[in-house]
Amino acid sequence: MNRIPALYDNRSFERIDWPPTAEGDYAKRFLLPLFRQPVESFVPNISTAMYALRLNRTVLPVTVNEAEYDNCYVCSPYTHYASYAREELYLLDSGAARFALRGVLRVLGLLLKASRFNRAVHVNNWLLSTNLYPELTEREIDGTIRLLLDRFPRHALIFRSLCRSINGELMDSLRRRGFRLVPSRQIYLWRHEGPLAPGAKARWLLKRDYALLDKRGYETVGPEALSAADMPRLAELYRALYLDKYSYYNPQFGADFLELARSRRLLELHALRHKESGRLDAVLGYYCRSGVMTTPIFGYDTSLPQETGLYRMLSAVLLGIARTNGHLLHESSGAAQFKRNRGAVGELEYSAVYDRHLPFDRRISWIALEKLLNGVGVPLLEKYKL
Repeated sequence: MNRIPALYDNRSFERIDWPPTAEGDYAKRFLLPLFRQPVESFVPNISTAMYALRLNRTVLPVTVNEAEYDNCYVCSPYTHYASYAREELYLLDSGAARFALRGVLRVLGLLLKASRFNRAVHVNNWLLSTNLYPELTEREIDGTIRLLLDRFPRHALIFRSLCRSINGELMDSLRRRGFRLVPSRQIYLWRHEGPLAPGAKARWLLKRDYALLDKRGYETVGPEALSAADMPRLAELYRALYLDKYSYYNPQFGADFLELARSRRLLELHALRHKESGRLDAVLGYYCRSGVMTTPIFGYDTSLPQETGLYRMLSAVLLGIARTNGHLLHESSGAAQFKRNRGAVGELEYSAVYDRHLPFDRRISWIALEKLLNGVGVPLLEKYKL
């Protein structure tokens, strides 16, 4: 059955005919709470209008924004390409490069705001660092584009989190329909088998990392052993790494969101517990789709000495889960050298952006950004191996 795509908001979501599939069930568990309560009640720094896009076998979340320039980057292209980029200039070894790019980003930020850059619709936006995609038919893609352009004619249309290894067919399909592919970040993919599987040195490092669990007196705790009472501590651990150490532009997931993820099985949460003290000192949360898994929740007690090795242990547990499940692991961005040393392979991630229907003063920012990133941003990523 090829049904016409339909869009629902917080006034009409009760009429959704949820498809009787695993993907449809997941979407229902994820989206219903976000329709019944404001998104900010679960993630304080995400402000957006939520919609549900009903397709043949699944329902995809769609977010719609107008401005919200202080918003989390998962809904704000301005935050991703300007605000967050300014914070990450410290990663460049060259002081001259940092100084020059700081000026470029300041000018770029003014241009982006002037062109109302954040007036955007994101398709398949799960409010996570990485969006995994279901298989979409050509008819579903065409229907989705027509529906959203008709409903939001003044907005750019964006598919975030696309990389060639995982989403090659979708990228080609969108490119044929006039989407521009704008680089967004360098991500890392880890494969447990095949020609790109970890080599001998990487396997040795992983074995050494995993051995730290016994050496430091830790044990893994699976989702069945975690309760609502553990969520405040797990939120502290996520905050310590993703927010305090990295950036407050990351999704500010707190205890309420983690309890939602735990109770509705939106994420598989695992933790590291110190055997002697019983304290939870590290957490990861992942989800899977079509043989790919990614980990939007990752954190540990950064107040403990670095030689404790919590990051190494937690990463070893994550890679062990991926290997056991036979999944390709999308490791997102960051900690580039660490991930490469353990067998991950870097790849560019893109946002596919449709802006052909917009006037030139709205398109100029995407045109300039595409040229700047391909001409300067990508070479810098490759030079500094970020």
